[in-house]
Amino acid sequence: MEDEAVGGADSIVTEFNTYEDFLDSQVTPLDLHYLEDEELARQLVELGYRGSGEVLKREEFAARKEAAEAAKLSKQTQQKALSSSGKEFKDPFLKALANREEANRSGKMTTIIFLRDKNNKGQEISGYIDYAHRLKMEDFEPYFNERRRLLPRPSDLSFYNWETHNVSSTPTQNYSVIADNASGLLFKNKRDRKILNVDPNASNPGDNSTRTIIESPKYTQIVIYDHITRRKT
Repeated sequence: MEDEAVGGADSIVTEFNTYEDFLDSQVTPLDLHYLEDEELARQLVELGYRGSGEVLKREEFAARKEAAEAAKLSKQTQQKALSSSGKEFKDPFLKALANREEANRSGKMTTIIFLRDKNNKGQEISGYIDYAHRLKMEDFEPYFNERRRLLPRPSDLSFYNWETHNVSSTPTQNYSVIADNASGLLFKNKRDRKILNVDPNASNPGDNSTRTIIESPKYTQIVIYDHITRRKT
């Protein structure tokens, strides 16, 4: 019942711009006929003596109005923050990135992207990218607008240049790197401490994780590992 009351109050503050508008909506023509004073009619509604709906104090109305405006602004800001918002993609890889953007920005998911292709020098490179980390560190508009191509860097979780043999591994705020494991390269999620196994021969990548192969004409190889983060209850 309490939740229903809160929901009702929220609908009230979105329907009426001011508290006076709300009070006026509760005053009936009959009230005005007998009272002959609009302000007095409003006061009686505020006190709960008149009115055909829920009693809502001025302070309550103001607080809920402020909360509703904040929620609306937050939703608009979140929608605006999505670099993929309002765009259509033909490339399967960009579609996959767009589908995962909101979840990675909000922390519901931490995706690791394996990419293998050639850099602008024609050298073959490969690496594992923490998608959520890169979203926070740089503007993805150029990627979604296809002005730039997403490629692994030495600062990513793992990087290898097949020509120069330059190799590096760098932990992020989401994952630590376990490179000296007999099973091969592993990543440990720092939030739920789950291990993500990127070995293609492994039966599965780990708890709450999935492995998806993406075919794109713009890359030699793409594999996406999605990990759903879960808090302990």
